[in-house]
Amino acid sequence: MKRTAKVLLFLAALVPAGLLVRGIFTGDLGINPAETIQLETGRWTFKFLLLTLAVTPVRRLTGWNVVIQFRRMLGLFAFFYATLHFSSYWAFDLVFAFGRLFTDIAKRPFILMGFLAWLAMLPLAITSTKGWIRRLGRNWARLHMLIYVAAVCAAIHFAWKVKVFTGDPVLYAGAVAVLLAFRGVWAARRAAHTAR
Repeated sequence: MKRTAKVLLFLAALVPAGLLVRGIFTGDLGINPAETIQLETGRWTFKFLLLTLAVTPVRRLTGWNVVIQFRRMLGLFAFFYATLHFSSYWAFDLVFAFGRLFTDIAKRPFILMGFLAWLAMLPLAITSTKGWIRRLGRNWARLHMLIYVAAVCAAIHFAWKVKVFTGDPVLYAGAVAVLLAFRGVWAARRAAHTAR
């Protein structure tokens, strides 16, 4: 049953990428396909980041411990779509020019925030295997707190990209704030309980 659920989640998570590939071949990505690819991969990166962050609150509030088995896959798909997002920007906007990439990062704050979000996710993806979990021990959990940095940077990146803090940027940033606040409140309650 668990294996089936993981397979179904894996296939569902690939659907957005599959739709983009289909759109490339059918010409259904609008008048600016490059922009559509960048926007969609960016949105799905954020959605998977939020889903990954939501696993722990869902488990703690509902007692459904089974959801924890999906967190790693959700996190890896967040990195997958982040890499597609970053690669599409580098390919379509900069034509894979290294020099222009670092100049753009230095000059455009929203690009810097997006790059920092991707960098924060990179070590999480690399160390997501059971082998790395064993090697790092308790440090693994500390390292994976970088997902909070990635989520905050992603929220800033999105808001600065659209230049208007209304609509979706507010919803995504609000979701990040709620999920991080939950962790803060939970940690404070545990500390208070331990003190008592």
